[in-house]
This record gives sequence, C-alpha cells and structure tokens, in this order.
Amino acid sequence: MKVIICGAGQVGWQIARHLSGERNDVTVVDSNADLIRRATDALDVQGIAGFASYPDVLDRAGARDADMVIAATHSDEVNMVTCQVAHSVFSVPRKIARLRAQSYLTAIYSDLYRRDHMPIDVVISPEREVAEAALQRLGSPSAFDTEVFHGGKAQLLGITIEDDCPVVNTPLRQLSDLFSTLRAIVVAVRRDGTLFAPEPGDQLFVGDDCYVVVVNEDVPRTLEIFGKSPRKQERIVLIGGGNVGLAVASRLEERADRVRVKVIEKSRVVAERAADKLERTIVLHGDGLDTDLLKEANIDRADAVLCVTDDDKTNMLAAVRAKAEGCPMAIVLVNDPTMVPLMGPLGIDAYINPRATTVSSILRHIRHGRVRGVYSIGDAEAEVIEAEVLSTSPIAGKKISEIDFPEGVLIGMVEKGQKLVRPVGNLRIDEGDVITIFAMTNDVPEVERLLQVSIDFF
Repeated sequence: MKVIICGAGQVGWQIARHLSGERNDVTVVDSNADLIRRATDALDVQGIAGFASYPDVLDRAGARDADMVIAATHSDEVNMVTCQVAHSVFSVPRKIARLRAQSYLTAIYSDLYRRDHMPIDVVISPEREVAEAALQRLGSPSAFDTEVFHGGKAQLLGITIEDDCPVVNTPLRQLSDLFSTLRAIVVAVRRDGTLFAPEPGDQLFVGDDCYVVVVNEDVPRTLEIFGKSPRKQERIVLIGGGNVGLAVASRLEERADRVRVKVIEKSRVVAERAADKLERTIVLHGDGLDTDLLKEANIDRADAVLCVTDDDKTNMLAAVRAKAEGCPMAIVLVNDPTMVPLMGPLGIDAYINPRATTVSSILRHIRHGRVRGVYSIGDAEAEVIEAEVLSTSPIAGKKISEIDFPEGVLIGMVEKGQKLVRPVGNLRIDEGDVITIFAMTNDVPEVERLLQVSIDFF
C-alpha cells in the first residue's frame, strides 16, 4: 500500500515506523528538513521537505497513485486543506486527519466532513483520545495501563507485581490450574526494561510489569489475585484545565455516580474558560506545584490526582508533590517515553502517553479488513490486536495448540458469538470468532498473514 504521512513529528514518525516496517511504500512530508532527514535516516521511507497542503508538494510525494494520506501536522488547518487537496486534485481514496481544536469536533458540525464538503474519512482528536484514556485509568486505579477490547466487554490491564502479590514466583501454568474459571491471561511481561511474551513455565517476580487481558466481570477477582485492592474514585483533583483537563472534567460531570472534581489551572484565561464551561466542577487559578493551593484543593482527601498540563516535568513534579501531601494515587500525562522509567522511583502510579494513544487510534483505522482494534504498547514495542477470523484464515478450524504462532505472540481472549472464552490449548478457533492477540512488533506481519487481514484491504 502506498501511504503519504504529512507531519514528521512524534505521531507521524511512529506511524511511518509501523507502516514502513510492514513493507509498505511510505513517504513522509514535513516543512522541517531536519525532521525529514531524521525519518529517512532511521526508517525505510522517502522524504519530501515542503508544506503538505501545497499541491506540488503532494504531487512530488506521489499523491497521484497513493492509497492513503494521513495528515498529522501540528496545524489543524493544514491537515484539513491537505485532505481537501488530496481529494480534489489527486482523488486519494482514503484521508485521515488529526484535529485538535474542539470547535472542529463539535457534533453539530460533523456534517462538515462529508465528501462534498471537507472530504476527511476519519478525524482523530488527540485530546479526546487522551481524555478517554485518562477516564479508563481512573476506572482501573490499581492498573498503570488500560485499554478496552471486545466492544467494552474485556480489558487489557497493566499491573505491577509488588511484595504483597499472592502469586509471586508461581509459574503461569499453575495459575491457570488454580483459577480455572478465571477469564484472564497474562500476555506480556516487562522485566528489567525488556518486554516479552511469557511461556507457561515462566514465573512473575516482584518489580515485573505484566499485561493481562481480562473479561470485565472478572476484573475485581483478577486484581485481588495480583494483590491489588479495588478503590473507588469519588474525589479527583485535575492539574491542568486545558483541552485535555476540560474534556476529562466534562466527562466526569456526565457520570451517573457523583464525582467531586477540582481543577487547578495556572493560566487565568484558560481557568476562566474552564469555569465557564463546567457546571459542578470547582476551578482554582494558580500553580499546581504550590503546596498551599494543593491544600486548598483538599489534596489529602482526594482519591486521585490527574496531572494533564502540556509540560511533562510539571506533571511529574505536581504528581510527586500531591503524593507527598497525602493523595493516594497519581496519574500523569507524559509525552516523552524516556521519562517513563522515572515513574516507579518517583512513586507515580500510572501514566498516559498521548503519542501511543493517538498512534493506536490511527492504526485502528488503517488496519481495515477485519481488524477491530489495535493498541500500541510502550515505545511501539508490541501491539494488542483484536480481529475477526475469516474463513480463508490458516487458523480457522484449528485448535489453539495446533496453530504455529511466532514465539512473541499469545492469544489473550476469544469471543464466540456473544460469549468471551479463555483461550486454552484444545479450544478450536472458528470462522467468525473474534480474537485478541498480543504480538511483538516484529511479529505483526506474520499475525496479519495468519488472520488473512492485510492493511491493503479496504
């Protein structure tokens, strides 16, 4: 497939990395020649320096025979015009745009993106994606990472193994025997910074981060088995009242169970805007690092603090200070993946990576055919893929034990009809089943071959 990616920033670079690694013909366009050089040096892509919305630049990038344009520059307007030019001048079949401004995303104006108006096939909003991820984290306070699968009926939970975990040093095979009715599978473990798919004989050790696919009804029991106690989130302090903070606070206001939310925002203009748009949320103007202001927000009585300013260091320092003042749980927004190893030593409970969230969202729309969901783990180290099994798939009609998966691949859950089933060796995979698979990035092309789902299919 021939893809043009406009914008060589963090999101554009990661998408290019994914698609070029799967032997697609990828061209990256950016007005910054240094970013283009970085992309062409590190990846198997072509690079064009220039403004993505200019017809001659898109022409040089190969738009005349491109299958898809992904517009992910820093400017909403450039992204929109790029899609318009790709459609009107070059008849590119599929156009994806990243849009940030909330005004462009309001539902009453959604008619704008019809083919005869502004021809964008898929609109991705990083702020909405990140707000959704933040709400998922709050919904699973004992997990450092979460994502939903199977239409919201199952979750991927990232759980840190601590001293009080009852199943430390227990082989995973034994866990399956002990809890035979539990619909939960450990699909990945990160140990000493290295992510891998575990074997049945592998044990979990203190300090491991493990990823578990689990059916919603079994989440409380799973957390209990891993030594985590469920905590109810009734009082939440948000540090940062920008687009992400405002989106999270608005969603929390909509919830049926009353959640008390306070927002701390440094900019008076942004704080006033948030106060105007929120009804039941208290908005405080000031610095989230100010101890006195944190005390005024009753941080010691809060169940969680969510730090979502646009500065990673501010988020991390605010989280540390809130914990020091007695808040039991801190979640931070972190753009720079090199900061993640600092989370544990600083006592930060969970993080949200906007880049990974946006990349996952875009991949979900690129991987058409029967792929229903994709979630990127870590710094594009692995993916969790949800897909429907086709009749032409080599795995259709086979038992799981008979399928020749690569070493870095594990099935996490199988949906038969309306029923979610834990994958065991003698379970047969049939046409129409929906399966969730963990795969290391290098193994993704082989997984797609086994599923008979190619990103070439639309």
